[in-house]
Amino acid sequence: MSKLATWMTCVLLAACASTTGGPPAPGSTAFTLWTPGLRDNAVLDTRYSGNIRSNPNCIGENSAPALAWANVPAGTKSIAIVVHDQQGRNGLGAVHWVAYGIDPALGGFAENEIGLPTTKVIAGRSTVNTPTYFGPCPPPNTGQHYYVFTAIATDLERGALAPDLSMAELLARLDGGHAKGAASTVLRYGR
Repeated sequence: MSKLATWMTCVLLAACASTTGGPPAPGSTAFTLWTPGLRDNAVLDTRYSGNIRSNPNCIGENSAPALAWANVPAGTKSIAIVVHDQQGRNGLGAVHWVAYGIDPALGGFAENEIGLPTTKVIAGRSTVNTPTYFGPCPPPNTGQHYYVFTAIATDLERGALAPDLSMAELLARLDGGHAKGAASTVLRYGR
């Protein structure tokens, strides 16, 4: 396994270990990511599905869930967020959002905010080459897909990375000590 693949696996597994399903408990100092109004492992309704009209699997409104984070590690200068469906594209994976250069002090995004262009992030590139979040589009009868939202605390300044990076490119640039910690939450969707 390559160094990058090993690092990606470690980040995603460590992030899943930090999953809580809601805001941190009083007194907790753990870096935490959650979706206000939805529990961890919640099943999304159809409005959260993508809306690419040329794709018969994208039948929703592309509503983006709200995101919130707390207790970023000391020394964090920016946050990167990736949304990944490992089951997508028949097991090859589908990346639904890549964003970085996010000010940790924001504390999160309101519902639907990440589905629109915003100056609050440096936009990366999803599997369908969009700079904004796009919702789940799994084919019927493929079961529930797991959408892992991972926030990565970094020591990089907001403008340190060029726009339009894929998830693999982003993770490669964070390799070498720029990641300070990660937190995840998981949402499910299937038809």
